[in-house]
Amino acid sequence: MPTKTDKKIIAQNKKAYHDFFVDETYEAGIALFGTEVKSIRNGSVNLKDSYCYVENGELFASGIHVSPYEKGNIFNRDPLRDRKLLMHKKEIMKLHGLVSQKGFTLVPLSLYFSGSNVKVAIGLCRGKKLYDKRDDAAKKQADRDIERYSKTKGRGEY
Repeated sequence: MPTKTDKKIIAQNKKAYHDFFVDETYEAGIALFGTEVKSIRNGSVNLKDSYCYVENGELFASGIHVSPYEKGNIFNRDPLRDRKLLMHKKEIMKLHGLVSQKGFTLVPLSLYFSGSNVKVAIGLCRGKKLYDKRDDAAKKQADRDIERYSKTKGRGEY
């Protein structure tokens, strides 16, 4: 029986880690309709190009694509509608202050089940420059080369 602390990851935003430096992460609930939850259980969700914004003291996520549930008929909602994120007011105001002043942005990093609730991991992110992306790619390639070399060296091959 799943407990409240079990996390089953549904979708991850890998592009966010490529395009941004993630400084902090926050957990938020998400307001969904029944057919959206069923569609998410099937894994029909995409976080690519999504972002979060604060409006009137409320936090919203835009660009999260939840495919319509195939058996949902008239109860299906717009797949790209803005969805309200559920956080404490104090946390939302803190994030709003950081985003408006210091050039940060809020990006959904992953969508997961925590018990039976759908949660979103939100990252407080700074944008990467092109040279930062190149440095990351070079570092990743060097790590792969070192790993490959150490595997072949262990077998007696040079």
